[in-house]
Amino acid sequence: MAKTKTTFFCRSCGTESPKWMGQCQSCREWNTLIEEKVVKTKNERLDNKTDWRSVNDNNPAAGSKTPLGKGPRPIQLEDVIAGNVRRLESPDRELNRVLGGGIVPGSIVLFGGQPGIGKSTLLLQLALRLGKKVLYVSGEESEQQIKMRADRLGGDKTKCYLLTETNTSKVLQHAADVKPELLIIDSIQTLASPHVDSMAGTVSQVRECASELQRFAKESGIPTFLIGHITKEGSIAGPKLLEHIVDAVLQFEGDRNYTYRILRTLKNRFGSTDELGIYQMEATGLREVSNPSELLLSERDEDLSGSAVCATLEGMRPMLIEVQGLVSTAVYGNPQRTSTGYDAKRLNMLLAVLEKRAGLPLGNQDVFLNIAGGLKVDDPAIDLSIISALLSSAMDVTVPPNVCFAGEVGLSGEIRAVTRIEQRIQEADRLGFKAIYVSKYNTKGLDPDRYGIRINTLATVRELYEALFS
Repeated sequence: MAKTKTTFFCRSCGTESPKWMGQCQSCREWNTLIEEKVVKTKNERLDNKTDWRSVNDNNPAAGSKTPLGKGPRPIQLEDVIAGNVRRLESPDRELNRVLGGGIVPGSIVLFGGQPGIGKSTLLLQLALRLGKKVLYVSGEESEQQIKMRADRLGGDKTKCYLLTETNTSKVLQHAADVKPELLIIDSIQTLASPHVDSMAGTVSQVRECASELQRFAKESGIPTFLIGHITKEGSIAGPKLLEHIVDAVLQFEGDRNYTYRILRTLKNRFGSTDELGIYQMEATGLREVSNPSELLLSERDEDLSGSAVCATLEGMRPMLIEVQGLVSTAVYGNPQRTSTGYDAKRLNMLLAVLEKRAGLPLGNQDVFLNIAGGLKVDDPAIDLSIISALLSSAMDVTVPPNVCFAGEVGLSGEIRAVTRIEQRIQEADRLGFKAIYVSKYNTKGLDPDRYGIRINTLATVRELYEALFS
């Protein structure tokens, strides 16, 4: 007989507790324990009546018994035959890049992102253009709503099967009957397992449903994509165990006021976590952006001050972005410090360096900083371009349009070396820039004759000031 008991789960980490407490003993978060009913069934007895504790290494007769049945046995690592896993190539090159070269058979991938960012659009677009049999399971939309979006996206609808169901047992039964080459679940928070007596979206339901889908993917070899909701803090809703169960966690980011979307890798068992994919939202769906640098620099005015180009890295992908700075006299008392797409605290640090090391008085000036295109950048190499844009705006002198920057600025005003400088220089050279300013400590082992761009080295912020505006 099934037994029902009441227990408490932490919404943040998924830790189970027998009674309610104000603070979770695992993650130390307050007021995160919620009450749920859990149905437990009696475990089936082993077919072999021999107790495993009777097996003795010193008794060969006892060791010949198999109380664990016909399940997997321990095997030496050198005896394991490792075959070449053939990945499923997607028509989406950005998704292939993020996943490490394609979709691995039997893998389970979790997609997270803000509401309305385009998660369902991306995966439905993949289902229509993959050219393979795909089962798209939706617990949020009706078949008519999905059909309307599919008509807008375009693609082959003959190989895409729709299922509007929230019961995991029925979903897995239909998946076994259809035998798709890709299974898409939209979303994991809407599914409910009949083995757990609680509402869909609770900690126990999300954990149980993810475990059932993981077992199905590993046993059948069908890759499974899960769409997951996020909390107001930006983390994926449900227990942290959900991210440990899956093989890859992808985060879909972007500002809904802009058309750009970034697909980041937070976890990947089959590839690098430094890759990212860039998309542009259009009326017909998400379009891959193969060259984001040209797109981000297309609206740049070369005759205005306060603008500088930075050779930055997003993951392992080099790109050139425009940094815009504005320095004006404060007329409302305390000077304003406003930053969009960049850390405001680091901006204050760079302003202090400018005032102390370069002698630029900014105590009574309003300072505004913007990263063009709606991107959010945390690469330290952007410091040098920010300094250049602010100096250009303060002096109202235009930075040469064919010059870009890559360097980190320290508290002493020194220009520090940055990683992967060769990739940054190659990207600037490919886009036709004539000169790039880098730290003099980045030139070790660097051959300037390999590139068609002039490499200027700097040691301090004062040298930058003299090189650009003397």
